[in-house]
Amino acid sequence: MTALLEAVRDRAVQAARPRRYGRVVRMVGMSIEVVGIGLAIGDGCLLLREGQDPVLAEVVALSGERVTCLPYGDTTGLSVGALVEDTRGPLPVSVGEELLGRVLDGLGRPIDDGPALVGLEEASIEGSPPHPLRRGMVSQQLELGVRVLDGLVPCGRGQRLGIFAGSGVGKSSLMSMITRGTAADVAVIALVGERGREVAEFVKRVLGTEGRRRSVVVVATSDAPALVRIRAAFLATRIAEWFRDQDRHVLLLMDSLTRFAMAQREVGLAAGEPPATRGYPPSVFGLLPRLLERAGMAERGSITGLYTVLVEGDDMNEPIADTARSILDGHVQLSRQLAESNHYPAVDVLGSISRLAPAITDPEALAAAGEVRRMLSAWRDAKDLIEIDAYVPGTNPIVDKAIAFKPAIDAYTRQAMSEQSRLEQTRAGLLTLGGSGVPS
Repeated sequence: MTALLEAVRDRAVQAARPRRYGRVVRMVGMSIEVVGIGLAIGDGCLLLREGQDPVLAEVVALSGERVTCLPYGDTTGLSVGALVEDTRGPLPVSVGEELLGRVLDGLGRPIDDGPALVGLEEASIEGSPPHPLRRGMVSQQLELGVRVLDGLVPCGRGQRLGIFAGSGVGKSSLMSMITRGTAADVAVIALVGERGREVAEFVKRVLGTEGRRRSVVVVATSDAPALVRIRAAFLATRIAEWFRDQDRHVLLLMDSLTRFAMAQREVGLAAGEPPATRGYPPSVFGLLPRLLERAGMAERGSITGLYTVLVEGDDMNEPIADTARSILDGHVQLSRQLAESNHYPAVDVLGSISRLAPAITDPEALAAAGEVRRMLSAWRDAKDLIEIDAYVPGTNPIVDKAIAFKPAIDAYTRQAMSEQSRLEQTRAGLLTLGGSGVPS
């Protein structure tokens, strides 16, 4: 009875509050200018349309008496002079155990035709990164189920790893393999700015019934407004933080970080920011660490973050890739050349590195991985001579060893999408490759 009385009281208080309105005075592209209402950056508002549902929007810039808003939906039917209603603060998000197994849009609404979400907590979408001196230390390897990663580019529980590649090289496929093979308690998957057809395929074929039980999927496809794509990334991170605070070990997969940056570029330019490096405004490079630093070890639980980065023109040093690499704790680089030769996952071992490998890998496995890298480097340097049969055996011992081991290394780093490799098997195969003998 007490809870019912409190709910009635809250509704009465809400109804008694005076409503504040402004008016639309200018619209250019997706940018909407409003006067007559005092709003702050990040506040939500409702753009009222005659005969249609209102459009939810968010304040992104201020200029004198005018505020600039960007919509979360279609603005068809909106006109100059339309009323704008204050929603009294930023839009909250709903978090809770009931989200497991659900597919949400960028605003946190279920899109999987499942039952209504009940019993959720309201929280701010703005979370705080763990305190730098009270973060736990990354000391344990997280099994991803992908042999080449677990053996040669190991990922620690609470680490943040980037997957860098051009288009069509296999980023999404690699993420699918990790989703199925991971040993994390909960998986939160954010599909930001990706193709709409991939959503049903990912949920039904990749996750399956068993995978969905411990997963939350947040979707904002490429046709969604820029603000929805940005919010989807922060929403997925906030959901991961809630499960982490329950002392869970969470795997946060985001595909892709580049689409998130592109969405912020749209917002920044619409808000009047000057374009800087390759058209990206300064706010993009301030927003990336705000998102990425929220993953990692905490005082309780952990968030292991894996973020795909779509590099333009296979340029691994383009601005978003370079900035992400400087923030993350390691990177996996995919090779178009390997993909074209039907070598999947197309991981370029020599171009990939895990900064925490010494902390999470035992000395024997670390030495074996180093020896495999040494052989691959020797093979790469002598490849032209080997392919034209100009290399003379005995000239260089490490090249001789690389030639003998190359077929075995290729077999080790190849893996079918349906195959899952357990950590013990991965380690045993790595120790065999890193030994002194020649494989039979």
